[in-house]
Amino acid sequence: MHVRTVEAEEAPRYKDRFGLRLGLAYARGLRKEAGEAIASARSIAPFTSVYDLARRVAPLRKQELVMLAQIGALNSLGDTTHRRDALWQAEYAGKPSGSLFKDIPEEQEQWKSAPLFQMTTEERLVADYRGTGMTVGRHPMSSHREMLTGMGVSTASDLRFTPQGQSARIAGCVISRQRPGTAKGFGFLSIEDETGVSRAIIHPDLFERERSLLSYGKFLQIEGPLQNENGLVSIRASEVLPLTISAADVRSHDFH
Repeated sequence: MHVRTVEAEEAPRYKDRFGLRLGLAYARGLRKEAGEAIASARSIAPFTSVYDLARRVAPLRKQELVMLAQIGALNSLGDTTHRRDALWQAEYAGKPSGSLFKDIPEEQEQWKSAPLFQMTTEERLVADYRGTGMTVGRHPMSSHREMLTGMGVSTASDLRFTPQGQSARIAGCVISRQRPGTAKGFGFLSIEDETGVSRAIIHPDLFERERSLLSYGKFLQIEGPLQNENGLVSIRASEVLPLTISAADVRSHDFH
């Protein structure tokens, strides 16, 4: 079994670029025992429904089943079509089990019809980052590209066409922060959007003025002259602003 984190209606658009599946090792909160039990049961026969998964994998706890539903891992089981379908079914699949219940036909279960709306793109993003630390669906920046372009924000892929010294504006989620002791107070950020990664050089004075934002901001907008040294393109930041894009819990790798 794999973790599926793209809704059925999104799959054709993103299949070629990102692929559709992640391994269970990426699922936060899923115990090794439960993951191995899922893999073992799946090797014998595919799961036919959320109920079948819960019934056949005894070590799987209800909260783990719910977590798998939240991140889209159960979307392809049986007649499940979206994550809230799976969440609805996971609640019922966690009902008491044992000899008194084993003979209840699965098709008689009332949980098959879920009166819940699908998650929005933002809700799926939040669930993906909470549950796996990433998404294989639409990048948080992509849904806002038209607005960002109107604000004069360049994509990471566009920066290589920007002349040396010209002012440029980048925006995205912070994926790494560095401020090594040998850098004389300079800081370095890697900013990711849907096209790639941009780099920003932070002067010590700017870092001190915006220390909290530069240390903890998840999505940032940075402006400054472009610097191209031997093909390594960076923005020498003159201004940094917070960017309200998504509530997704994007976490950076920080090195000091």
